[in-house]
Amino acid sequence: MKHCNPFTNRLCRDIRNDLSRALMSSLNQLDLTAVQKIADTYLATNPGSVHKQYILDRMEAYTRVLQRISSETITDPLSRSLFLWDEELFFEVHELLEHEWMNSKGATKLIFQAMIRAAGMYIQLDRNNTKGATSMAAKAVEAFESNRSKVPDILNLDRLLKKLRNVDHVPPQLTGKNS
Repeated sequence: MKHCNPFTNRLCRDIRNDLSRALMSSLNQLDLTAVQKIADTYLATNPGSVHKQYILDRMEAYTRVLQRISSETITDPLSRSLFLWDEELFFEVHELLEHEWMNSKGATKLIFQAMIRAAGMYIQLDRNNTKGATSMAAKAVEAFESNRSKVPDILNLDRLLKKLRNVDHVPPQLTGKNS
């Protein structure tokens, strides 16, 4: 196994889910202590190198996200999801926005759902599921296009739409100027 695949390996799925769940509360507290406890618990079991590397990579990415959110005093969920996105933490983007999506209405609900689907495209591409990725991308594009005037300026929509339309394997940076 080259990398930790939560779709084919139960331990990978458990690690991903537990770390992600802890991250959601850690983002609100601006403190990664809860996530670090989960990571330490898994690391104490002396997991295989693939699992260990996955945990370490996630913790580094989570630390970078939390530093950006803290330093820029970001509180709104869409902005926070963009920082997760730029670290290619697509499952975490889904986790963060799912609660917001479920509690929103109108165009806001559709925009959150479109971001979840856009993240889903990259999750599917990671699984080599081009058909699933293409379907997710098409639904995201449709929702973004039909609600374009309501999409907040913080999201570089044109950059994202180009990648989604092409089912591009290289995700765009959404908070920076590149890609």
